[in-house]
Amino acid sequence: MSPGPMSLIIIAIVALIIFGPKKLPEFGKAVGSSLREFKNATKGLVDDDDSTKKAAEQKDAVEQKDAK
Repeated sequence: MSPGPMSLIIIAIVALIIFGPKKLPEFGKAVGSSLREFKNATKGLVDDDDSTKKAAEQKDAVEQKDAK
């Protein structure tokens, strides 16, 4: 269940009160950078998993070919 528009507005107002208008853009930039790094790291893990699967499939194919 995703937060509704009213919840997002309340969160934005609370963040504005806590951090102030001067610090809010810096905070948003830091959060965006962190999310980007997290996405890149998880993408790397998925790519590693795919390459491991491909290597295992190739090894199985070679073993089956040698068994014949």
